[in-house]
Amino acid sequence: MPSADEQFDALVADAAEVAPREELREKLRRSEREGRPLRAKLGIDPSRPDLHLGHTVVLRKLRQFQDFGHTAVLIVGDFTGLVGDPSGQSETRPMLTSEEMAENARTYFEQAGLVVDVEGAEVHGNSEWLSKLSMPDVLRLTSTTTVAQMLERDDFQARYREGRPISVVEFLYPLMQAMDSVATRADVELGGTDQTFNLLMGREIQRAYGQEPQVVVTTPLLQGTDGRRKMSKSFDNFVGLTEPPKEMFGKLMSIPDELVVPYFQLLTHHDEEQLRSLTERVAAGGAHAAEAKRRLAREIVSMYHGEGSGRAAEERFDAVHKRHELPEDIVEMEVPPALRLEAKVWLPRLLHELGLVGSNSEGRRRIEQGAVRIDGEPVTDPGAELDTASIAGRVIQIGRRRFVRLR
Repeated sequence: MPSADEQFDALVADAAEVAPREELREKLRRSEREGRPLRAKLGIDPSRPDLHLGHTVVLRKLRQFQDFGHTAVLIVGDFTGLVGDPSGQSETRPMLTSEEMAENARTYFEQAGLVVDVEGAEVHGNSEWLSKLSMPDVLRLTSTTTVAQMLERDDFQARYREGRPISVVEFLYPLMQAMDSVATRADVELGGTDQTFNLLMGREIQRAYGQEPQVVVTTPLLQGTDGRRKMSKSFDNFVGLTEPPKEMFGKLMSIPDELVVPYFQLLTHHDEEQLRSLTERVAAGGAHAAEAKRRLAREIVSMYHGEGSGRAAEERFDAVHKRHELPEDIVEMEVPPALRLEAKVWLPRLLHELGLVGSNSEGRRRIEQGAVRIDGEPVTDPGAELDTASIAGRVIQIGRRRFVRLR
């Protein structure tokens, strides 16, 4: 087992921030002296039913603590999730029902187990303690914090200045998350950089409840496949952990070149020399950057779908996108009855009627961009029409991954 100082160096190396930094070193040294593992806590709200690669950045940090012999405390926010984390939000979120929360949370531990040793972890739903708080308990909790402290949050400040509503229940959210740290007696709490306020609030509330404050360790936010915003299902720029290998591989091949090295750093296991070599290849551009991206996609697919799955997904990808072969599992869609009555159908209108694009004009634009193929052949004429009598069985491809067989 690495020494306390060696653990410290490894844990802070790829963290975004550690606060207070020296407190973590001292906690690790005390753990080593006393033979008591630290309790490293991570909470995830089940606001959506699936985890994605963005979640794995902080899950990998939790696994790192676990590999050093510390206790991983994994919490699914089945109570805090009813409210919704206000971090980064420009307006109050609609509250989810307990039924929606339960359904979303159902497979969270199973998915987290793709990264963390869940069987060796301590797992909780925070309804275990939060649902039992009485009104005097809530009053005691809220008395620990002022409105001025809450308004130090950048997102709350912005909404207050702009006259946009802030629900009182949103003020309760960081306090409830802090109670998770009190209930589990966390020594360390992990989260993305967007969680900094909530995590630091945990230190304050632990102190108010007579506990030694936790150390806050934040990890960088993973940019989504669009290269512009953080990975989120809301932005449709995510790669889900349980997506089929071919979908995962295809999405990773679509990321901008500038994301290849950050993805290697945050999502895979590589030493400094390997990362330096990959950085040089990406900087060289062209075929070198493309091969680095393929390697990234292969490795990540294999991490979550098993040995050899990355190579198999790459072969399927090349069959479709290099050799323009058709995939085996094409979705079938029926041509709308109204269009079948016409001798010919304008292609942009067909794309719209099938729900493949949002409007006729978007259909024209996708065709002009070269994003549409029929039976593997590119279509570039936005005025193209298809004979309705022979339309059945034809395959329309939109973009790199979407195929539809007409019937």
